[in-house]
Amino acid sequence: MRRFLIAFCFCSFPILAHAWNAAGHRLVAVIAWQQLSPAGQKFFAEVLGRHPDHERWVKKGHSAEAADIFAEAATWPDDIRHDPRFYDPGREPPTPSLPGLADTARHKRWHYMDLDRNGKVQAGELDGRIEELSRLLVTARQNDQLTSALPWLLHLVADIHQPLHVGRHGDEGGNDFEIENPFNKRLPFSSLHTYWDDLPGPPWLRGKRLEKNAQRLMADFPAPQQGDVVLWRDESHRLLARAYPKTEGSLLPMISEEFHQQSRAIANRRLVEAGYRLGRLLETIYQTRVSRETP
Repeated sequence: MRRFLIAFCFCSFPILAHAWNAAGHRLVAVIAWQQLSPAGQKFFAEVLGRHPDHERWVKKGHSAEAADIFAEAATWPDDIRHDPRFYDPGREPPTPSLPGLADTARHKRWHYMDLDRNGKVQAGELDGRIEELSRLLVTARQNDQLTSALPWLLHLVADIHQPLHVGRHGDEGGNDFEIENPFNKRLPFSSLHTYWDDLPGPPWLRGKRLEKNAQRLMADFPAPQQGDVVLWRDESHRLLARAYPKTEGSLLPMISEEFHQQSRAIANRRLVEAGYRLGRLLETIYQTRVSRETP
């Protein structure tokens, strides 16, 4: 009976496992945008202006402001998961090329990395792809390389700060770990991964509310040391021990009040850290491009 109830509850609600939800990625992008110089903002806005989905971002965000487009672009690698213009390599045939993009693969393995008990990577490409995209944004001379790489870097720097995206190989980063969540009436049963993804707030968070939330988070948490991809990865991996609930519910491990408050604090801090680090990384990329192009 217990097994039937769990299965029924999971079938009754959509289970989405991305990274941070759209609100989380936009919050990271808003914080990052504020770390850029005016010239850096102008450069990256021009890159995104050449993206084939630029008009879609304007319509989704109900704004053509550069900062809003920047925030919307950060959600793009999740948005294409079910977009028929794109394909999953190894499972589907390649789709036709799109003007302005280097390829149309969904690159699902880029979003995460699973580690074993000894810290050895067993699956996923998250850390290596961040480093690769950072180098590409410095050296690329073709517009399609820049427009392809930038939304991915905005997204993946946020992903690597979500603890379950540097997760346990045995449970697919918490996707196979089922929980009871009394704090979500709409989704009382879900995967642990989904619980963490939704901590930043409702996925439709945009505009003035998004900016106010970003300012509140920046006031609550200090700017972190910059470090590098290895540091960001290791920080998330160390947080795994605190990412799993220990309280037993009626059917499954349950999200307690104490665990919920602790998790929200961790999530908020990681969003701030990701935002500062992403902004500094992009500013360094921009300044490096300027110095290389200056005679």
